[in-house]
Amino acid sequence: MRSINPADGRPFAEYANHDSAEVVRRLDAAGLAFDAWHRSTLEDRGARLRAVAARLRAERSLFARLMSLEMGKPIVQSEAEVDKCAWVCEHCAEHGAADLAPLPAASDATRSFVRFDPLGVVLAVMPWNFPLWQVFRCAAPALMAGNAVALKHASNVPGCALAIERVWLESGLPPGVFTTLLVPAAEVAGLIDHPAVRAVSLTGSESAGIGVAAHAGAALKKTVLELGGSDAFIVLADADPVAAARAAVAARVINNGQSCIAAKRFIVEEAVANAFEAEFTRRTAELRVGDPLDRATDVGPLARADLRDELHDQVARSVAAGARLVTGGTPLPGPGFFYRPAVLTGVRPGMAAFDEETFGPLAALIRARDPDDALALANASRFGLGASLWCGDPGRAEALAARIEAGAVFVNGPVKSDPRLPFGGIKRSGYGRELSTFGIREFVNIKTVWVK
Repeated sequence: MRSINPADGRPFAEYANHDSAEVVRRLDAAGLAFDAWHRSTLEDRGARLRAVAARLRAERSLFARLMSLEMGKPIVQSEAEVDKCAWVCEHCAEHGAADLAPLPAASDATRSFVRFDPLGVVLAVMPWNFPLWQVFRCAAPALMAGNAVALKHASNVPGCALAIERVWLESGLPPGVFTTLLVPAAEVAGLIDHPAVRAVSLTGSESAGIGVAAHAGAALKKTVLELGGSDAFIVLADADPVAAARAAVAARVINNGQSCIAAKRFIVEEAVANAFEAEFTRRTAELRVGDPLDRATDVGPLARADLRDELHDQVARSVAAGARLVTGGTPLPGPGFFYRPAVLTGVRPGMAAFDEETFGPLAALIRARDPDDALALANASRFGLGASLWCGDPGRAEALAARIEAGAVFVNGPVKSDPRLPFGGIKRSGYGRELSTFGIREFVNIKTVWVK
């Protein structure tokens, strides 16, 4: 596996793949490590998570630079990602005991209750766009619950994968409880089949989710899938269009636009559409595209050349279908996989920018007649991950949120993941939840105990 710097297109590190014997050895070791780890106390597990959080903060600069080099994230955002990983470890350490405590349940028994016991080894198939956060979002709750974790990371971030394994080991986690498997995506099915693997968590594309879910289903192993998104950013007539546009630009280009929960479809009521579009376009045109290691950079390169080409094709097809390109929308000359952030107006259903997930700095601006039309447009998508609703009346917004088909609705704020809140989608955005009480109970045996 090679690490390629997307800012210049050049490889800077190589790592040997694990052969089949090494993969089996590591998964066997993970199964044996689980046997001891799940008998450890919640206090011991919490102590290991806190140690990891401390080490992440101590090595913040190292981890941040590695992420920016491997996938092009602006360095300021990389640093924030390291901090968030430390936070989720601390949150699970603090709240895991309460989340996993037995729950009394009334029945005809003298005493009955529900236990939350770990399942075994959780296979984590993780993407490159948030190379640390996606892993820790899955691993911290799973490990706190007493599971072991085997990481199959994206092939373009092998350095991050090995660095994550190192930080767990150096923080006192027993060997084998967290292990990294350096194998290509084609070998995921074989990993699922290993008897130590009891469940699979995948964050990735729709097609990857379908393949993993089908294979895991045939093996009767539980899955949690966090897949693509085409999140709606809805601006109603009583919202401040300039303030909303300011937040909208940031919500679109976070992580160079390569985020499942980035706002992608901006649905604005006619009464404020002109003001919103003008401010949004002006701010997008002013974004600084450049070296991700430069702290002044707003948008770095896309992670791979093929991703940039695919985004450019979506822009071209949308324009051919009648959308209007008002700024950006061109690859930057020279080395690296840079793309000038694009704004399309006049977007409607049937266009690539509306129907497909656009994974990069491309914003689709859509006009709605009224709130009902805005919600209908928001729901006219096969995806259902998140939505952001901007409204001058929060009470009315809460009522409208009930009608939005998404796993999360944020009122007067951008969609984000938070260790305190459940995270996940519906429709083609996947199923199951990560984070919070709901997430830590995904990979457990919800066991009834009845005593007479």
